[in-house]
Amino acid sequence: MQIIESITEMQKALEPYCAAGKSIALVPTMGYLHAGHMSLVKRARAENDVVVLSIFVNPTQFSPAEDFEGYPRDLAHDAGLAKRARADFIFAPEVDEMYPNGYGTFVEVDGPETQGMCAAGRPSHFRGVATVVEKLLDIVGPDRIYFGQKDAQQLAVVRKMVKDLNIPVEIVGCPIVREPDGLAMSSRNVYLRPDERQAATILYVALKRGAALVEHGEKSSARIIEAVKRVISGEPLADLEYVEIREVAGFTAPKTISGEIMIAVAARFGRARLIDNVIVNVE
Repeated sequence: MQIIESITEMQKALEPYCAAGKSIALVPTMGYLHAGHMSLVKRARAENDVVVLSIFVNPTQFSPAEDFEGYPRDLAHDAGLAKRARADFIFAPEVDEMYPNGYGTFVEVDGPETQGMCAAGRPSHFRGVATVVEKLLDIVGPDRIYFGQKDAQQLAVVRKMVKDLNIPVEIVGCPIVREPDGLAMSSRNVYLRPDERQAATILYVALKRGAALVEHGEKSSARIIEAVKRVISGEPLADLEYVEIREVAGFTAPKTISGEIMIAVAARFGRARLIDNVIVNVE
């Protein structure tokens, strides 16, 4: 496995595989890897000839008040995990490699994918996400790119960007990987104190409550959202940011649900802002 920091070197390293018609996978991450990330690498390994894992804490998706400087980083730890999962390359550029002096080009995605949910409190976040993913696609030129379902709005934004810009890549969404008690794996879980870590399990409890209502025939989004909020409000360490329901196809927010829907939540527990979701098929 090679660790590459230069864009030019990354492209040069992939040239022989492209010339030989080998399939290339990209797994984009911000590092501080965990089992959730490794599930993406393992799936990419099973479905492709070459696997590139990118590690880049992208400053353009952080607001000034967010945790860019303090975001957890440990390349040596990440490299060990990536090697065991049989990644071929780690692409780990510095910020000035991706955004050199004078950089001024960004990708804006417009539509329900960038309205509400995480976009409401982070207005420039998805511009940064779309920009860095488009740059990574240009640099690596993958056949497939792999994302976790936990970042569901990010996944929807990337799907729309790829469709609108006619980028020839297959987007693969992969299931959320959870701790034994249901907490969705996240690099930001490291911020949690022991009491906050225990409290954070309320998110999955609340989501399962909402899913159960759907499965028992509840059709009102408002009533499901209220039920999820009530569960979370019972945990004093949870500072709820949102509960939303979106249709999986189109990402619109229905008043009356049908088909495949997603219930999504975001809340803060101390320093950690956590997101989670479940998908339910109403049929």
